[in-house]
Amino acid sequence: MTKEELHYMQRLADLYPTIGKAATEIINLQSIMNLPKGTEHFVSDLHGEFDAFSHVLRNGSGAVRKKIDDVFGHTLSNQDKRSLATLIYYPKKKLELVRKTESDLTNWYKITLYRLIEVCKTTASKYTRSKVRKALPSDYAYVIEELITEKTEVLDKEAYYDSIVNTIIDIGRAENFIIALAELIQRLVVDHLHVLGDIYDRGPGPHFIMDRLMNYHSLDIQWGNHDVVWMAAAAGHQACIATVLRNSLRYGNLDILEDGYGINMMPLAAFAMEAYKDDPCLLFAPKEGKSYTAIEEVLTRKMHKAVTVLQFKLEGQLIRRHPEFHMDDRLLLDKIDPDKGTVRLPDGKEYTLLDSDFPTIDWKDPYRLTEEEQDVMDRLSSAFLQCEKMQNHMTLLLDKGGLYTTYNGNLLFHGCVPLNDDGSFKVVEIFGKPLKGRALYDEMEMHVRKAFNSLSREEKKYSQDILWYIWAGPDSPLFGKDRMATFERYLIREKETHVEKKNAYYRHQESVEVAEMILKEFGLDPAEGHIINGHVPVHQSEGESPVKCGGKLIVIDGGFSRAYRKVTGIAGYTLIYNSYGLVLTAHEPFTSAEDAVKSERDIFSHRTTVWEARHRKHVEDTDTGKALKERIGELQILLDAYRKGIIKEKK
Repeated sequence: MTKEELHYMQRLADLYPTIGKAATEIINLQSIMNLPKGTEHFVSDLHGEFDAFSHVLRNGSGAVRKKIDDVFGHTLSNQDKRSLATLIYYPKKKLELVRKTESDLTNWYKITLYRLIEVCKTTASKYTRSKVRKALPSDYAYVIEELITEKTEVLDKEAYYDSIVNTIIDIGRAENFIIALAELIQRLVVDHLHVLGDIYDRGPGPHFIMDRLMNYHSLDIQWGNHDVVWMAAAAGHQACIATVLRNSLRYGNLDILEDGYGINMMPLAAFAMEAYKDDPCLLFAPKEGKSYTAIEEVLTRKMHKAVTVLQFKLEGQLIRRHPEFHMDDRLLLDKIDPDKGTVRLPDGKEYTLLDSDFPTIDWKDPYRLTEEEQDVMDRLSSAFLQCEKMQNHMTLLLDKGGLYTTYNGNLLFHGCVPLNDDGSFKVVEIFGKPLKGRALYDEMEMHVRKAFNSLSREEKKYSQDILWYIWAGPDSPLFGKDRMATFERYLIREKETHVEKKNAYYRHQESVEVAEMILKEFGLDPAEGHIINGHVPVHQSEGESPVKCGGKLIVIDGGFSRAYRKVTGIAGYTLIYNSYGLVLTAHEPFTSAEDAVKSERDIFSHRTTVWEARHRKHVEDTDTGKALKERIGELQILLDAYRKGIIKEKK
């Protein structure tokens, strides 16, 4: 044993100071290894659709209903199963309804408690007693543990359990106990949640999603480009603040910033009303969102145009100071002929603008902000930086997030791995050195963290500019297109100018060789691993399948966002990885929690097995299992050191 190994064993001995304690831990860890693998739940591209996300989280993409089927089989009618499932999803709302409709509440309580206990027993059976104990609600932990733990020493089990259940009802705690059991089942049915990016933009409730994730028991997040632009905005980056504001105004979701985060929009509103007082700004009407009064809509249009011009100016400044981004084709304000009302695009053609009234642009220096514009942006930067709730949400994204992760043999990321046309990894040289594949991802993630944590003001500013590049850059793995045609989509009628060409990655999604090359690049077994990503909506209505490359690659962006449902034909994909394999679920649109409770109607979902494991997966087959094997090996060395007298027991 080397000096370093001996030192490590001595530290391990502090945790396990005797042969008995070390041996007990080996037995405990070995028993965990033989438990079934915990269920993983994958969601992507939530885009602020909190209600649908909340429901999918509550029902575990069908995992709760499957547990009910496993427990009761044909002994319960489908109606009773639906009723029980609805109670587990929304216990408080369902109990309110039951109190109004049920004639014999005591009997209903008793039947319901027994059914929930049985579901809870099955759900908890794949975890250690210690892990279940940690998940129990503190108020009822002891009683629930008694009810869901098999009592071999109790001769009359029926009388024992009857006594507990009757006491719960007699002392008036039945409803509280039902709620506790329902929430415990929700908690246990999914062991770990993966969020594959784009929590923000388009929908009205990303802040509610973040609040929910703040309290989730086990998760990781792969940042999407929409998340990264919000992260940069929270760090005070003005081009990204303008982008966040424009997206919020475009989709009628300014309430997210005003009410959700408490950002004062008065400076922008006052500026817009003055700068564009004679301009109806008709091109800048919100696409969807809340209903507006006539006055509110006029103000929204003016604010929308004001911040769009601000974005074009600020992005132009950024591109000019970073020639290494190779984005000069996005410098378009200086290509406008204000007298003719036209713009010359990089293709050499001149196009007539749909709107050429830009009173705040100095055509001799079109990217310079006016004093009034700069004052607005400075105030907004200060508001974003000082918003405690937003900073807490961004801290969660940093703590739980990354550009990619490898988990139990699968590769998870939001967008793509940039490729050349021939399917090889594309070399990107925006950091002064050539980067590709995993190295590109690692370098970009390092800059994301520097944007928040670097002590160097210059380095922090540069890294914040990198966050903007990740949002919209042509070689960004989170964007994956040759350009973001925001200018053209707003101001040019010709649709051919709106096209954003996707990276070659999307043309090679059916290539087994490319998929295996990517899995190897990230250190995974190409024979067993899968690539799971979102970002680009799957057009199911046109016959496109989310399952690519014979199941080697799975795209789970199916349209959580209402804005995408016209092209996807559904309302989102989710993925479940349980001990038997990978199951893809396609969801129909969600109406409301109230409708789900009253009609006992779940989201109608189509479940498809994507990949079936050759044998049932156990903890020993997971990343956790690998770590446990290492710890068992270390403990066995410690045992040997105790027995040989190399290390003394601390009795």
